[in-house]
Amino acid sequence: MVTTVEGLTMPRTFLTFVSFVTLVSFVPTACGGRANQGLHVRIAVGGQNQMVYLPTTLAQELGFYRDEGLDVELQDFAGGAKALQALVGGSADVVSGFYDHTIQMAAEGREIVAFVSMLRFPGMILVTSPQGAGTITRIEDLKGRIAGVTTAGSSSQMMLTSMLQRHGVAPDSVSITAIGSAATAVAAIERGKVDVGMMADPAFTLVSRRNPGVRVLADLRTAAGVKEAFDTSTYPGAVLYAKGDWIRANRDTTGRLARAITRTLAWIQTQTPQEIAGKMPKLFRGEDDALYVEALKNSMPMFSPNGLMAADGAGVVRTLLAGSIEKVRTATIDVSTTYTNEFIHGR
Repeated sequence: MVTTVEGLTMPRTFLTFVSFVTLVSFVPTACGGRANQGLHVRIAVGGQNQMVYLPTTLAQELGFYRDEGLDVELQDFAGGAKALQALVGGSADVVSGFYDHTIQMAAEGREIVAFVSMLRFPGMILVTSPQGAGTITRIEDLKGRIAGVTTAGSSSQMMLTSMLQRHGVAPDSVSITAIGSAATAVAAIERGKVDVGMMADPAFTLVSRRNPGVRVLADLRTAAGVKEAFDTSTYPGAVLYAKGDWIRANRDTTGRLARAITRTLAWIQTQTPQEIAGKMPKLFRGEDDALYVEALKNSMPMFSPNGLMAADGAGVVRTLLAGSIEKVRTATIDVSTTYTNEFIHGR
């Protein structure tokens, strides 16, 4: 059962790098001469302040959506599960969320398809609180402890469950608590409201800088960290996904979105962390530019260079989810139907 940490007052310094507001882009009618200019698309983001979703915001800041003739509205949500709810409920057309949700939906008979992959690694970090660092030295020590995830049913919870099982810890022996993704997560960790938490940058870098004694139990930003946590060389993370019916009815728009993101991913590969940070809104960078650049530098390996989904990576996610979710374990799922690379040019 997932509960929510309450009574956390967010200091002013936390609020400088996080906002839970919706960003709306107003796009001029002149869009590079493309047909069907100004196509409006609502993208639900599973925590826009998290660096794992940086390409979604960066594409807007670089003008790549506009170049593709798109009027993109970015809707910010507290976590991936909430963004998925927006898609299912019809208030969003596309989700910037984690790939594993497409498999979970397939297990329920719903066709959700990822069409551009932004991360080749999940980018999350499992870290202890300062108070728990002395007694929690490995994942096996989490039995009987309190662990924080972004929201109930989020990808962070799914990955934590998989890690617990891999280390012989019964998931129901750990109390799971929703702590959000930025200021509230930082407060929960630093004040010891949870013993460990699944975090993303820049929140993790802020915590580790201010509390050097915290202990990292899993770092999913790099190939080595993913290999250690899941014994795999690839584990796709953030993607853009939509309902299969929507994609079939909006193939041109889907292709434009995919091009905007792949252009962004290619741009990231040619820039320094300082240059990338300089393009992000101050709302997300916060007052400490050096901290944001540090977080970005440590997260660079997770970004996909080309937007392609690796078939073996998709299979790994399905296998790990099956280990922790009975519905996935018992369902007949054709993983190839949960993603497509057809909109990635030059593949």
